[in-house]
Amino acid sequence: MAGPFDGVRVLDLSRLLPGPFCSMLLADLGADVIKIEDPKVGDYIRWWPPRIGRNSGFHVVLNRNKRSVTLNLKDPQGQNIFRRLVKTADVVLEGFRPGVMERLGLGYAALQKIRPEIIYCAITGYGQEGKRALRAGHDINYLALSGVLSYCGQGPAPSLPGVQIGDLGGGALMAAFSIAAALFARERSGHGQMIDISMTDGAAMWNCLRWGKFLADGRVPEPGDDLLNHGLACYNIYRTKDGRFMSLGALEPQFWKAFCVAMNRPDWDRPDYFEPGPHQRPLYEEIARAFEEKTQGEWIAVFEKTDCCCEPVLNLEEVMADPAMKARHMVVELHHEIWGTYRQLGCAPKFSGSRPDLHRHAPELGEHTTDVLAELGYTPETIRHLHSQGVV
Repeated sequence: MAGPFDGVRVLDLSRLLPGPFCSMLLADLGADVIKIEDPKVGDYIRWWPPRIGRNSGFHVVLNRNKRSVTLNLKDPQGQNIFRRLVKTADVVLEGFRPGVMERLGLGYAALQKIRPEIIYCAITGYGQEGKRALRAGHDINYLALSGVLSYCGQGPAPSLPGVQIGDLGGGALMAAFSIAAALFARERSGHGQMIDISMTDGAAMWNCLRWGKFLADGRVPEPGDDLLNHGLACYNIYRTKDGRFMSLGALEPQFWKAFCVAMNRPDWDRPDYFEPGPHQRPLYEEIARAFEEKTQGEWIAVFEKTDCCCEPVLNLEEVMADPAMKARHMVVELHHEIWGTYRQLGCAPKFSGSRPDLHRHAPELGEHTTDVLAELGYTPETIRHLHSQGVV
């Protein structure tokens, strides 16, 4: 079965995490993603340790299912090649600061003249306009300026999330969704458009529940102050006898009652278990002492047959070996002729009428340059000349 984006060509000029994760999602769903890289350095993330073969493990995961073409976009010949590629493409994805592509003569306005149907998606920290547009930034800054970071953790100081919410949630996922929406709109209108993705804007949308609460009660969120942010004993993390952890999410009355029964503590089943207040601290401490009496493995056995939203906190090694994850094809084993056998993250969406697929390993730098140029009609002699000139 073909993927949902089969026949869609994406030219991806982005680097590091947000853009590559976006184009990975599109590639997993069938898009022909051509990763455009600088001939000398390529995507910086290729060289970050630790490595699998000659490439970073980060690159191996983020850039599967893509083809790599090296192209010097500062050279007029490289710019002309890119323009020819645009004529064959549906989407251009980039993550430069605003104005970079325009200075190269390859901004949206220029590319739209070449191909009016093109969908141009730019992922930046702060958007294409405004006082912060040209400022440098990273995930920590986007979370800080969006307000998300201000109430992360238990307090008194905010703590960093373990994953890059701004890069992935505010940037990559917003971009992938928006590209899909623009492709859908193009089917009806015949026109392409530009998409301006600000990772700070995207991260700000993750405040939806806390914003709604603030509208209602006027209280500025802080670390550890909310129902789902360490504020309730029934929704928290508990240490076990062997130094591991269990996650408890027994918010609803039926789950809380089942938890209290499993713990042999019917006295905990009081109406105020779901009400914020000072009584939550002693309840949390009682539950914490109870969890310290058994190992994580023993608690897993206790809650295996109890429907109360209590699950172990697994580390990544355990996740990769988890039978449930394997059954859902979220961990797949692949074999590379150089790297050997390795485990790769699977594709999260499951479709009844089409199939996401891992059909290509992450490419070596410029691995597909010759093939793609040949597809554009360049002769072997011309391709060799372009290589000798450092254009590709």
